Amino acid sequence: QVQLVESGGGLVQPGGSLRLSCAASGSGFRSVAVGWFRQAPGKLRELVAVITWPGTTNYADSVKGRFTISRDNAKNTVNLQMNSLKPEDTAVYYCAAKETYGTSWWASNEYNYWGQGTQVTVSS
Repeated sequence: QVQLVESGGGLVQPGGSLRLSCAASGSGFRSVAVGWFRQAPGKLRELVAVITWPGTTNYADSVKGRFTISRDNAKNTVNLQMNSLKPEDTAVYYCAAKETYGTSWWASNEYNYWGQGTQVTVSS
């Protein structure tokens, strides 16, 4: 059984920072990539950042230069450091793991495991 658990969400003012963590557990867990997605009210779920097994990273244009995805293999954790937060970043953030390469890092339906999500609210 594989389980992903997000943490670190909360309420911050514009310009503030948050660090999200995604902890993976389960002996059957093997992934080629772990991504952070977000979904705001009335919008489709979108990939924010992804880190692959070799360690390469990709980011949505909207967060480039502000967000950084990283991994801690010892803790089996993937983190998302979010700086210079904007109200537009308000969403539920999900971590997801992908077992096979598929066709795209950006396709949410190709990810096999999902966390429950953590709310990030950026407001003054």
